[in-house]
Amino acid sequence: MAAAWLLLLITAPFLTTPAAGVLYAGGALICHQLPDRSFHLQGIQLPVCARCFGLYGGAAVGSAVGAAGFGRRWLARRPLAWTPSLKLAATGAAAVPTLVTFALEWGLGWPMSNEVRAIAALPLGCAVALVVVSALATVHYD
Repeated sequence: MAAAWLLLLITAPFLTTPAAGVLYAGGALICHQLPDRSFHLQGIQLPVCARCFGLYGGAAVGSAVGAAGFGRRWLARRPLAWTPSLKLAATGAAAVPTLVTFALEWGLGWPMSNEVRAIAALPLGCAVALVVVSALATVHYD
């Protein structure tokens, strides 16, 4: 699902007006959509900013890795390692690059490129997706 959302974000500038309108309206609900903080494809702004795009890109990677079972196989060798407190700590650590760029931008006024914003958000998106996939993998349907 995360990969599908990422693909929709990338193709939004090239979709027909009604379909693109839905994506841009949805993007407006979750993102500020500032033009100077967003990627553009062929001169057309994407529906979300660069930081959100990085989060969704990381989520697509994290959910693919989790769904493929690589994380579960690694964790199976260390069954006590993936505790809720470790998940929280890993997610917190993955948030550090995003928090640092945010603090440098807003606290010190350092300009950041859209590429830096997106790359810094990748680990957080990946970590959150891995936690969500891990939680879904433990749900038992009767």
